[in-house]
Amino acid sequence: MAEDFGEGSTAGMDEYETLMATTDVELLKTALRNEKAAPEILQIQTQLVKRAREQIQLMEETVEEFEQSGMDPLTVSLYQMDLDRAQFLLRSYLRIRLQKLEKYMFYIWKDDSLRNRLSEPEIFFVKRCIDDMEKHLEETVLSKLPDNYQSAGRQSIISEEDDMVPEPQLDTFVACKSSNRFVSLRLVDRYKSSFFWHLLSLIFSFFQKQVCKFAFINLQWETFGDGAP
Repeated sequence: MAEDFGEGSTAGMDEYETLMATTDVELLKTALRNEKAAPEILQIQTQLVKRAREQIQLMEETVEEFEQSGMDPLTVSLYQMDLDRAQFLLRSYLRIRLQKLEKYMFYIWKDDSLRNRLSEPEIFFVKRCIDDMEKHLEETVLSKLPDNYQSAGRQSIISEEDDMVPEPQLDTFVACKSSNRFVSLRLVDRYKSSFFWHLLSLIFSFFQKQVCKFAFINLQWETFGDGAP
């Protein structure tokens, strides 16, 4: 016997399925993979994060409505699985960015181009972290050192650069898939002529992927924008 869950439930299901038919979940998976692979912070996907939050809110309302209306538990569990997956992807993406911000906060803060990659809440978070860290170091360590060594970023006042600030390793090798505008990404390394690198290049080419230093990819990103690999 068919059950009538009301027009509200039907409308909610239609709206939910329409949103899930979009590619935002796949885009979020791509953003998560890119952020995981990149040694430095990437541009925040503001609109994608906003849409993902809206979809998660709609999914939560839909699941709650289905549970209250007595819908088949199996159907509800499938919708709940989609909800859990979307929440996991969004939380993982934001968590990885927070980990980078905590580790490289001084490095990011002194570079305008890196600060521009952050959202407003992330900028506020980094500023608070830096203020708290500097205050803690000043009260516990720096105030007890000679004047020449009372810097949180330099070993001494004669240092020309912030030699105590952690920086991401941009020479890290990453696997990537190039966009249509790039025919090939060259292997940038002193061992690129070796048999190992030729074999590795052939394997990745077979799967339409490349391996190279992140610094090279980052250069293409800065040159071509979001369309870069």
